[in-house]
Amino acid sequence: MADDYDEPDTNDDGLAEKLGGLDEELAAQRTAALRSGLADYELDEEDLAVLDAVSDDPDAIRYLPALPVVAIVGRPNVGKSALVNRILGRREAVVEDTPGVTRDRVSYRAEWNTRFFTLVDTGGWEPDARGIDASVAAQAEVAIDLSDLVLFVVDANVGATSTDEQVVKLLRRAGKPTFLIANKVDDVRQEPNVAELWSLGLGEPKPVSALHGRGVADLLDEIMKTLPEVSAVAKEEVGGPRRVAILGRPNVGKSSLLNKAAGEERAVVNELSGTTRDPVDEQVEIAGKFWRFVDTAGIRRRVHLQQGADFYASHRTSAALEKAEVAVVLIDVTEPISEQDVRIIDLVLESGRALVLAFNKWDLLDDERRRYLEREIEQDLAHVSWAPRVNISARTGRHMEKLVPALELALESWDTRLPTGKFNAFLAELAQSHPHPLRGGKQPRILFGTQASSRPPTFVLFTTGFLDPGYRRYIQRRLREIYGFEGTPIQVNMRVREKRQRRS
Repeated sequence: MADDYDEPDTNDDGLAEKLGGLDEELAAQRTAALRSGLADYELDEEDLAVLDAVSDDPDAIRYLPALPVVAIVGRPNVGKSALVNRILGRREAVVEDTPGVTRDRVSYRAEWNTRFFTLVDTGGWEPDARGIDASVAAQAEVAIDLSDLVLFVVDANVGATSTDEQVVKLLRRAGKPTFLIANKVDDVRQEPNVAELWSLGLGEPKPVSALHGRGVADLLDEIMKTLPEVSAVAKEEVGGPRRVAILGRPNVGKSSLLNKAAGEERAVVNELSGTTRDPVDEQVEIAGKFWRFVDTAGIRRRVHLQQGADFYASHRTSAALEKAEVAVVLIDVTEPISEQDVRIIDLVLESGRALVLAFNKWDLLDDERRRYLEREIEQDLAHVSWAPRVNISARTGRHMEKLVPALELALESWDTRLPTGKFNAFLAELAQSHPHPLRGGKQPRILFGTQASSRPPTFVLFTTGFLDPGYRRYIQRRLREIYGFEGTPIQVNMRVREKRQRRS
């Protein structure tokens, strides 16, 4: 459907005043009536679970457990991406049309038999032919380290290659649960080829055809028996200092910021050794407050790998975001805002973490560059205009104390929960003053809305029809205008439901 909804000018519609004078008891009664009205619609078990979790307690923070991580590794052209698509294709949830989702994303949310997990695809990167064994092994190594379970994909019709044997050595060292996937077994004629793969020493090969789906359901059933309910590598933590990821492209000043915050020079990881592949945690005190910083500078790609920089960058970022609650994205103001800066910000949005933009090297800025920078921010960062901005110098420590109120504001927004009565009153006033446009002679209505979770604030709308992406963005914008939500992404999900058929 075309996104041709023109957002109205809402400066003088008085919505904030109307909601400010809200009779909360009356709003609660109306909400209860709307909730009972959903009984006339076809609801599934997931709908009922969302509705059962509704809470008007503003402090009722719902922690979503860290999803277990399944990594798919293997050399190029064995069908890794086809297997990823086959597994994701079994999801019944509608994929959200999020603007700015990065093209080269490597992590996906997947589901099998009501269990959710993160699927990490190491495909999409063709290493140069000269260093193929080393490159594939190094790429697999990062994915293996950050996973709970590994699917090692081999082309059954080619058999085990020297590259495959390199990856097997890594898998043995890592000691992670591993399934050997014999792909491209499209029918019974190819099954004899599978037996040869026992020679890899990883146990029984599982024959599948990612292209046709043959054997994939049985494979997923087996995986679910081994996969932990909650990730061991990306544990959700509660309490303690709030966790901050320092993100940014290379040489933007991440390590300088951490060193200055920690008040000491930490050992710089030797880029040549390639030994550290895990974000380094550091508890620091800034302006009297304690924080735990998750620095990604410690994970360096090996210098002999000219390919795959994006793979490493996105894996570093994903690993830090898994552990963090809020991300500080550092931007070097002495250089133009780059596509890589925007891509890192988009990874934060995708992860649902709170966001602060820190413009670094501010002390080196001249007037001319400042004019260009403002224009770049307006053009390239318009989709995160809600994120708090701080201007700092990580090298000198100038204005470091400004980070604290920005982090606190972003986290407070990230934790926020709107009472259901208030949210439905907001939706009712919104629909009255600016109804959704007609589509095919029909007008989709919002039947009921609730905040399903905080961290990030996630709203679910039960509707009679599909809401235009533009209208959903309009709802998000008005939520920000009236309730703040500075520094946090807001997710608005829809559940389009039809009326129950009356039996005659």
